[in-house]
Amino acid sequence: MRVKLARDILKANDQLANGLRRRLTSHGVLGVNLIGSPGSGKTTLLERTIERLEGLRVAVIEGDIATALDAERIERTGAPAVQINTEGACHLDANMVIDAASELDLAVLDFLFIENVGNLVCPAAWDLGEDVKVVVSSVAEGDEKPRKYPAVFQKAAACVLSKVDLLPHVDFDIERFRADAALLNPDLTVLPVSAREGTGVAEWVAWLKDRLTAKRQRR
Repeated sequence: MRVKLARDILKANDQLANGLRRRLTSHGVLGVNLIGSPGSGKTTLLERTIERLEGLRVAVIEGDIATALDAERIERTGAPAVQINTEGACHLDANMVIDAASELDLAVLDFLFIENVGNLVCPAAWDLGEDVKVVVSSVAEGDEKPRKYPAVFQKAAACVLSKVDLLPHVDFDIERFRADAALLNPDLTVLPVSAREGTGVAEWVAWLKDRLTAKRQRR
Protein backbone atom coordinates (compact mmCIF):
# COMPACT_ATOMS: atom_id res chain seq x y z
CA MET A 1 0.00 0.00 0.00
CA ARG A 2 2.79 2.41 0.80
CA VAL A 3 4.42 1.81 -2.60
CA LYS A 4 1.12 2.50 -4.39
CA LEU A 5 0.56 5.66 -2.35
CA ALA A 6 4.04 6.92 -3.21
CA ARG A 7 3.42 6.24 -6.90
CA ASP A 8 0.09 8.06 -6.76
CA ILE A 9 1.70 11.06 -5.10
CA LEU A 10 4.49 11.19 -7.68
CA LYS A 11 1.99 10.78 -10.53
CA ALA A 12 -0.07 13.71 -9.27
CA ASN A 13 3.10 15.75 -8.86
CA ASP A 14 4.21 14.92 -12.41
CA GLN A 15 0.89 16.09 -13.83
CA LEU A 16 1.29 19.44 -12.08
CA ALA A 17 4.91 19.67 -13.21
CA ASN A 18 3.96 19.03 -16.83
CA GLY A 19 1.43 21.82 -16.64
CA LEU A 20 4.05 24.27 -15.38
CA ARG A 21 6.53 23.11 -18.02
CA ARG A 22 3.95 23.86 -20.73
CA ARG A 23 3.49 27.35 -19.29
CA LEU A 24 7.23 27.96 -19.29
CA THR A 25 7.44 26.72 -22.87
CA SER A 26 4.60 28.99 -23.99
CA HIS A 27 6.59 31.97 -22.70
CA GLY A 28 9.95 30.73 -23.97
CA VAL A 29 11.37 30.44 -20.45
CA LEU A 30 14.07 27.91 -19.57
CA GLY A 31 13.44 26.29 -16.18
CA VAL A 32 16.56 25.13 -14.32
CA ASN A 33 16.35 23.01 -11.16
CA LEU A 34 19.57 23.34 -9.14
CA ILE A 35 20.19 20.40 -6.79
CA GLY A 36 23.09 20.16 -4.38
CA SER A 37 24.14 19.53 -0.81
CA PRO A 38 24.04 22.33 1.80
CA GLY A 39 27.12 24.45 1.25
CA SER A 40 27.83 23.22 -2.27
CA GLY A 41 27.71 26.80 -3.54
CA LYS A 42 24.32 26.95 -5.26
CA THR A 43 23.41 30.47 -4.18
CA THR A 44 26.84 31.92 -4.91
CA LEU A 45 26.72 30.26 -8.32
CA LEU A 46 23.34 31.90 -8.95
CA GLU A 47 24.67 35.31 -7.95
CA ARG A 48 27.54 35.05 -10.43
CA THR A 49 25.24 33.59 -13.09
CA ILE A 50 22.78 36.47 -12.85
CA GLU A 51 25.66 38.94 -13.19
CA ARG A 52 26.87 37.20 -16.37
CA LEU A 53 23.38 36.93 -17.88
CA GLU A 54 23.26 40.69 -18.24
CA GLY A 55 20.53 41.70 -20.68
CA LEU A 56 18.57 38.51 -20.05
CA ARG A 57 15.69 38.35 -17.60
CA VAL A 58 16.09 36.02 -14.64
CA ALA A 59 13.95 35.08 -11.64
CA VAL A 60 14.75 32.65 -8.84
CA ILE A 61 12.61 30.44 -6.62
CA GLU A 62 14.53 29.67 -3.43
CA GLY A 63 13.83 26.49 -1.47
CA ASP A 64 14.99 26.20 2.13
CA ILE A 65 13.76 24.55 5.29
CA ALA A 66 13.82 27.95 7.04
CA THR A 67 14.77 31.64 6.60
CA ALA A 68 14.77 33.92 3.56
CA LEU A 69 18.52 34.47 3.62
CA ASP A 70 19.18 33.11 0.13
CA ALA A 71 16.27 35.00 -1.45
CA GLU A 72 17.62 38.20 0.10
CA ARG A 73 21.00 37.53 -1.48
CA ILE A 74 19.40 37.02 -4.89
CA GLU A 75 17.31 40.18 -4.59
CA ARG A 76 20.48 42.17 -4.02
CA THR A 77 21.54 41.21 -7.56
CA GLY A 78 18.41 42.93 -8.87
CA ALA A 79 16.64 39.71 -9.85
CA PRO A 80 13.22 38.90 -8.39
CA ALA A 81 13.20 36.01 -5.91
CA VAL A 82 10.45 34.06 -4.20
CA GLN A 83 11.24 32.15 -1.03
CA ILE A 84 9.71 28.75 -0.22
CA ASN A 85 10.20 27.47 3.33
CA THR A 86 9.41 23.77 3.56
CA GLU A 87 9.51 23.74 7.40
CA GLY A 88 11.24 20.38 7.50
CA ALA A 89 10.48 18.78 4.13
CA CYS A 90 13.68 17.69 2.38
CA HIS A 91 12.66 18.72 -1.14
CA LEU A 92 10.41 20.99 -3.17
CA ASP A 93 7.44 19.63 -5.07
CA ALA A 94 5.62 20.92 -8.14
CA ASN A 95 2.72 22.40 -6.19
CA MET A 96 5.12 24.51 -4.09
CA VAL A 97 6.86 25.77 -7.21
CA ILE A 98 3.60 26.56 -8.98
CA ASP A 99 2.46 28.63 -5.99
CA ALA A 100 5.76 30.50 -5.95
CA ALA A 101 5.72 31.03 -9.73
CA SER A 102 2.30 32.69 -9.42
CA GLU A 103 4.13 35.62 -7.82
CA LEU A 104 6.27 36.07 -10.93
CA ASP A 105 5.45 37.40 -14.39
CA LEU A 106 6.67 34.47 -16.48
CA ALA A 107 5.88 36.34 -19.71
CA VAL A 108 8.83 38.70 -19.17
CA LEU A 109 11.44 36.08 -18.22
CA ASP A 110 14.16 34.20 -20.06
CA PHE A 111 15.28 31.98 -17.16
CA LEU A 112 13.57 30.61 -14.07
CA PHE A 113 16.04 29.07 -11.63
CA ILE A 114 14.76 26.86 -8.83
CA GLU A 115 17.28 26.41 -6.04
CA ASN A 116 16.15 23.23 -4.37
CA VAL A 117 16.50 22.37 -0.68
CA GLY A 118 20.07 21.32 0.13
CA ASN A 119 19.96 17.56 -0.45
CA LEU A 120 21.25 15.12 -3.08
CA VAL A 121 18.67 12.40 -2.42
CA CYS A 122 14.99 13.40 -2.30
CA PRO A 123 15.04 16.27 -4.85
CA ALA A 124 16.22 13.89 -7.59
CA ALA A 125 12.88 12.07 -7.54
CA TRP A 126 10.61 15.11 -7.89
CA ASP A 127 9.80 16.80 -11.19
CA LEU A 128 9.25 20.52 -10.61
CA GLY A 129 8.32 21.43 -14.17
CA GLU A 130 11.89 22.34 -15.07
CA ASP A 131 13.53 21.79 -18.42
CA VAL A 132 16.82 20.63 -16.93
CA LYS A 133 18.15 19.39 -13.63
CA VAL A 134 21.64 20.59 -12.75
CA VAL A 135 23.56 19.00 -9.90
CA VAL A 136 26.02 21.22 -8.03
CA SER A 137 28.80 19.29 -6.29
CA SER A 138 31.77 21.00 -4.66
CA VAL A 139 35.28 19.61 -4.59
CA ALA A 140 35.23 20.08 -0.81
CA GLU A 141 32.57 17.35 -0.57
CA GLY A 142 34.79 14.64 -2.05
CA ASP A 143 35.02 12.90 -5.41
CA GLU A 144 32.78 9.95 -4.50
CA LYS A 145 29.47 11.80 -4.91
CA PRO A 146 28.46 10.16 -8.24
CA ARG A 147 28.95 6.72 -6.72
CA LYS A 148 27.13 7.54 -3.48
CA TYR A 149 24.23 9.51 -5.01
CA PRO A 150 23.75 8.02 -8.48
CA ALA A 151 20.12 9.05 -9.12
CA VAL A 152 20.72 12.79 -9.28
CA PHE A 153 23.69 12.34 -11.64
CA GLN A 154 21.66 10.02 -13.86
CA LYS A 155 18.85 12.57 -14.18
CA ALA A 156 20.93 15.74 -14.49
CA ALA A 157 21.76 17.40 -17.79
CA ALA A 158 24.84 19.06 -16.29
CA CYS A 159 27.01 18.96 -13.21
CA VAL A 160 28.61 22.15 -11.96
CA LEU A 161 31.73 21.02 -10.13
CA SER A 162 32.00 23.98 -7.80
CA LYS A 163 34.75 25.56 -5.68
CA VAL A 164 37.53 24.30 -7.97
CA ASP A 165 39.77 27.04 -6.52
CA LEU A 166 40.06 24.69 -3.52
CA LEU A 167 41.53 21.81 -5.53
CA PRO A 168 45.11 22.44 -4.33
CA HIS A 169 43.90 22.12 -0.73
CA VAL A 170 41.62 19.07 -0.83
CA ASP A 171 41.94 15.40 -1.69
CA PHE A 172 39.87 15.29 -4.88
CA ASP A 173 40.49 13.26 -8.04
CA ILE A 174 38.72 15.18 -10.79
CA GLU A 175 39.33 12.51 -13.43
CA ARG A 176 37.78 9.81 -11.21
CA PHE A 177 34.80 12.11 -10.59
CA ARG A 178 34.35 12.59 -14.34
CA ALA A 179 34.71 8.88 -15.06
CA ASP A 180 32.21 7.85 -12.38
CA ALA A 181 29.72 10.46 -13.57
CA ALA A 182 30.13 9.34 -17.20
CA LEU A 183 29.40 5.72 -16.27
CA LEU A 184 26.08 6.83 -14.79
CA ASN A 185 25.23 9.35 -17.49
CA PRO A 186 27.34 9.50 -20.67
CA ASP A 187 25.51 12.66 -21.76
CA LEU A 188 26.24 14.58 -18.55
CA THR A 189 28.16 17.82 -19.08
CA VAL A 190 30.63 18.44 -16.25
CA LEU A 191 31.54 22.10 -15.82
CA PRO A 192 34.36 22.94 -13.36
CA VAL A 193 33.55 26.32 -11.81
CA SER A 194 34.86 28.66 -9.15
CA ALA A 195 32.16 31.25 -8.55
CA ARG A 196 34.52 33.02 -6.17
CA GLU A 197 37.28 33.51 -8.74
CA GLY A 198 35.14 33.41 -11.88
CA THR A 199 36.78 30.31 -13.34
CA GLY A 200 34.42 28.41 -15.63
CA VAL A 201 31.47 30.78 -15.12
CA ALA A 202 31.54 31.89 -18.76
CA GLU A 203 31.35 28.26 -19.93
CA TRP A 204 28.44 27.58 -17.56
CA VAL A 205 26.56 30.64 -18.78
CA ALA A 206 27.23 29.66 -22.40
CA TRP A 207 25.75 26.22 -21.67
CA LEU A 208 22.63 27.86 -20.25
CA LYS A 209 22.25 30.17 -23.23
CA ASP A 210 22.63 27.24 -25.62
CA ARG A 211 19.85 25.37 -23.80
CA LEU A 212 17.59 28.43 -23.94
CA THR A 213 18.22 28.86 -27.67
CA ALA A 214 17.60 25.18 -28.36
CA LYS A 215 14.32 25.27 -26.42
CA ARG A 216 13.05 28.30 -28.29
CA GLN A 217 13.97 26.78 -31.63
CA ARG A 218 11.84 23.72 -30.78
CA ARG A 219 8.74 25.79 -30.04
